[in-house]
Amino acid sequence: MPSAIPTPSVSVCGVGAVTGYGWGAKYLWDGVVTGEPAARLTPGFGSHFPTDEVWISMVPEGGERADGTSKFSRAFTGSAREAIEDAQRRGWRPGAVVGMVHAVVLGDVELAQANYGAPLQRSTVKQFVNLMPSTPRTAVMAEHDFHGPVMGVTAMCASGNAALLTAKMWINAGLATDVIVVATDISGTPKSLRPFVELGVAVADTDPLDGCRPFQEGSRGFIGGEASVAMVVSGEPDGSYASLLGGAMTNDGHHAISIDPSHAEIRRCITDALVSAGVGADEITYLNAHGPGTKQCDEAEAALFDEMLPDAHGLYSFKPMVGHCQGAAAALEIAIECLSMDHGEIPAPPQVAPGHPRLLDGPTPRLPGPVLKTSIGMGGSNSAVVLTSPDDEGAW
Repeated sequence: MPSAIPTPSVSVCGVGAVTGYGWGAKYLWDGVVTGEPAARLTPGFGSHFPTDEVWISMVPEGGERADGTSKFSRAFTGSAREAIEDAQRRGWRPGAVVGMVHAVVLGDVELAQANYGAPLQRSTVKQFVNLMPSTPRTAVMAEHDFHGPVMGVTAMCASGNAALLTAKMWINAGLATDVIVVATDISGTPKSLRPFVELGVAVADTDPLDGCRPFQEGSRGFIGGEASVAMVVSGEPDGSYASLLGGAMTNDGHHAISIDPSHAEIRRCITDALVSAGVGADEITYLNAHGPGTKQCDEAEAALFDEMLPDAHGLYSFKPMVGHCQGAAAALEIAIECLSMDHGEIPAPPQVAPGHPRLLDGPTPRLPGPVLKTSIGMGGSNSAVVLTSPDDEGAW
């Protein structure tokens, strides 16, 4: 029996994004609709790879210097500020208690390496304070005079979904009226990318559409990526891009990197997410999949898609476009989903090889109805959320 119960929906009212396409949600949307991946041949990886250049979607330098000395802190603050300003332009007004949830896995790699990479060099107090995960969060809360609860969550690649569900729980429980959800991963370094390549799940020696082909023949894995993504989640519908109807999380309890071959806990996660959202499996229109292009994940999601969602119109993964942004991956893909609902078009990647019969091929007009977004993290962290356009809610 499912363990979830239906809960009131919340709204995603603002979006901010710093990605391989550039600093701003407009660059993200304009990039994905072209069908051209954000990843580029990037130099500086020769210390850990046979060649100096690898394919990776890295956030370019930018942001306001006043927002921090590292790209991580500037991207965090920039994406949060953009989401808040976007929500306010769309009609959102902060409620009495605005909190923040930050989805993060590795943290500020740049500052950590500077602080601990030279053990004989004494760190300053300022360097130490800037390294603390609370510092950029405090800066955003102070800038906007917000005083609700603030917390970080970590569920590996599923962290974005976990952060959104935490925000929804806070609002449903009355702990906050609104929550700023931020997911940040700026870890595109040689030391971070190399282990994924050696594990056989990442591709760095060819362009994304050649190496990363979710639910298609010939896929070798994912292209690495970086991002910081922010969303304003509110109990009020003003300015809503999307309604977050519900969701669920489970854990395989099986292996550090491998998926339980029975898929039992991913199946339960999807079942519980649908119950939480008050939506039947036959009502789901699309699966926005984790879809990293790896054998284990793609086979699991494709099998469950066929088994549990036989009436859904299609599935897609945005990873060939934006790269796999690790701790920020799920949030980035939900941000694209929100923009997609606003534009009435799904910017699916082009299909380049034989694949699943319901795989979307390139930008596709959106049909009304709920979307299931799954995300599968290392260590068996499964998550699923159900979203719908505010224009569609209750109408499918």
